[in-house]
Amino acid sequence: MMLTEVDSKVLCLGYPIYKSSLDNLPLKSKLLVSTINQYSYCIAEEDADFKKALLGSDVILPDGVGITLAAKWLNGTSIKKVAGADFHEYQLKRLNENHGSCFYLGASSDTLAKIESRLKGEYPNIRFASYAPPFKSQFTDEENLSMIEAVNSFDPDVLFVGMTAPKQEKWSHAHKNLLNAKIICCIGAVFDFYAGTVERPSKVWRDLGLEWLGRLVKEPKRMSKRYLYYGVVYAVHLGRAKFSTEYEMIGKEVR
Repeated sequence: MMLTEVDSKVLCLGYPIYKSSLDNLPLKSKLLVSTINQYSYCIAEEDADFKKALLGSDVILPDGVGITLAAKWLNGTSIKKVAGADFHEYQLKRLNENHGSCFYLGASSDTLAKIESRLKGEYPNIRFASYAPPFKSQFTDEENLSMIEAVNSFDPDVLFVGMTAPKQEKWSHAHKNLLNAKIICCIGAVFDFYAGTVERPSKVWRDLGLEWLGRLVKEPKRMSKRYLYYGVVYAVHLGRAKFSTEYEMIGKEVR
């Protein structure tokens, strides 16, 4: 049974984290879904606009063991990790069953072509379209309008946004009310995972809660700062929260 409000959540590190099954996602138009992990949490602490975008989401999924462990340690609440790739797969299966539609906004034309090819083979009942925006840090008003018009002319059930964090979250939050889509979700690296241009760590790594380590091993140069440096920064944030009187009071109210 679908919920009409996002009332299944736990307040963790200041964010309302979704803790129910994806089957219970709320039924509402323009549902903005974001994910959070230890790295994005740390970046949001340094970027007020990114934090505003995350807090402005209708659903925030726990995309990392750092968040699930924090919920357990700080709140005593067990929640299951839901990676962007898992959410993407769930939506594709649902859309295929219902003969629904999706739109991919982001990545390069080459990556989108590979996604299209795979979709045709795996999910033949889905109508889909895509748009490759310019590769730049900030879009002009004209570019934003072109992106919005491309999405709205297709009117998808689900809009997948993959422009890397935090740009994708800021863009989706800023333009949510102008977009015609039942679900808008920021899934970043999933575009590359699904296209096969970047290999996602195997299920063994994921089941052990070590997907982050698998990515670090595969891409040490790119991922070392994210997981090693910001891993320490995140641990400091956790320690402060754990022994904060204010946080203890919030935790009691939530429970």
